Amino acid sequence: MSPPSFPDDFNLARYYLFDRLAEGLGPKTAVLFGEQEHSYAEVARRVEELQRFFSTVGVRREERILTILHDTPAFVWSFFATLHQGAVVTMGNPEAPAADLAYLVEYTRASVVVTIPRVAEAIRHTLEAADLRALVVCKEIATGEDPFDPFELDPKGLPVVPLDEALAQGTRATGDPRHAPRPTKRDDVAIWLFTSGSTGKSKANLHAHRDFAFNTEVYAKETVGYRKDDITVSVPRLFFGYATGTNLLFPFAVGATTGLFAERPTPESLSRAIERYRATVVTNVPTMMGKLLDHDDARRAAGERPLDFSTVRFHLSAGEALPEALLRRFMDRFGSAEVFDGIGSAEMFHIYCSNRPGDVRPGSLGRVVEGYEIKILPSEAAEPGGPALPVGETGVMWVRGQSTSMGYFQDREKSFATFLGPWCRTGDLFRLDADGYLYFSGRADDLLKVSGVWVAPLEVEECLLQHRAVSLAAVIGFEEEGLTKVKAFVVLRPEERAADPAKLAEELKEHVKSSLSKHKYPRAVVFVDDVPKNDRGKVDKKVLKEREARGENPKGL
Repeated sequence: MSPPSFPDDFNLARYYLFDRLAEGLGPKTAVLFGEQEHSYAEVARRVEELQRFFSTVGVRREERILTILHDTPAFVWSFFATLHQGAVVTMGNPEAPAADLAYLVEYTRASVVVTIPRVAEAIRHTLEAADLRALVVCKEIATGEDPFDPFELDPKGLPVVPLDEALAQGTRATGDPRHAPRPTKRDDVAIWLFTSGSTGKSKANLHAHRDFAFNTEVYAKETVGYRKDDITVSVPRLFFGYATGTNLLFPFAVGATTGLFAERPTPESLSRAIERYRATVVTNVPTMMGKLLDHDDARRAAGERPLDFSTVRFHLSAGEALPEALLRRFMDRFGSAEVFDGIGSAEMFHIYCSNRPGDVRPGSLGRVVEGYEIKILPSEAAEPGGPALPVGETGVMWVRGQSTSMGYFQDREKSFATFLGPWCRTGDLFRLDADGYLYFSGRADDLLKVSGVWVAPLEVEECLLQHRAVSLAAVIGFEEEGLTKVKAFVVLRPEERAADPAKLAEELKEHVKSSLSKHKYPRAVVFVDDVPKNDRGKVDKKVLKEREARGENPKGL
């Protein structure tokens, strides 16, 4: 397949949305949200209205618009209206702490913020100090009621406009050439994608319009095969680039339907959405896959109907390692659909290495997506020009392709260390087998040196997950008498939670000792109801490490 190319004049709102109207798909359902159904024609109309409003308040090309919304139709309007205006999409999590959201407003220097009253009140002082042209506020949605209902927010000191009034102003501007869509180039900045912020504050990757279209063509269409008849549902929320792609951009690119729900993703809310919308593609994460298994076990034990995922064609998995033991359990239980595990990053927009239909190798992250190139290099390599490591040896992955970030906003040093031309140093440890399949070994900065030997926490976690009692495991290091030791935080399966903790802890240690080198076994096992997650749904080891440094974690057994 030759790499896709895009014209110099190019805009993602047209590529993903308005081209569907040109294909005659206007009447087709684009968005499902509770009882609501929104066609492509209606989405386009709302987007045009909101784009004209952005124009009336003076939003210029390349200015940032910050959307802080739950997964609702309003998110879709705001996202595409920003692109249609030639502005730059930035996104935040409405459930994040107020300090983090205030940081986003200051960091992005947004000219417009689109959010809910609760967020606006929480960061009012920051918004008042910002140079805002408008604060667009819509009713907070927890289920599926009308997102255009009025709301109450004291507008004193803020340029507040209810979303329904913004749309009405856009309607009144129809036909006014002063508010026509702003043309963009394929290499204009389109969207900022934020890192996970594993160290310090999140930084934004600057991505051009062509970056998203390129990955859509080579990954979504050619590798995993999104189709027009698909209905998608996602665990990660739309503000996170993984779901921005899989549950908004990719279905829109082929004329499919995205199913949204605003509730916090839980096994209950996710399974309801899958069954309600009859989803065919589910954007999943390993942690949720384990919780779905536990939820299904609990339903069966209570004599309730098992979960029904019979409509699903495939699940996507990314964001954290998918242990082979968990994958096999999930497939045994819900085996009518394949699971395509892959790896991507905010630096590359989306997935560049993946399993795919008819080609799933459990335990691996599949093969490189055509259109990308991958090298496994020694960890000390500062540039990609040297020879790759031999097959089977573990090193740092470098990747290149036409979706590489332009760099991090306000962080030249980090940009210089990560990007070299089209190449990106991922910081992920991988090994490549003789057939071209890639195996994840953790983050280069996660390795622990125990008894003078490097230990990958991921390897210990996967070993623990092979034990019948373990639903989830997170491994970090701790200091004891000046030496680094391994500590495991373990979530037990429901049927094992009545077991004797001390006896089970010893059993888990022996299990690891018998499977891996003896120095890798956890010297401490902590049983917990759950482990902290970040706003992407990943296990947040940063929190566990910070608690460990402060002496707040339990010592364990």
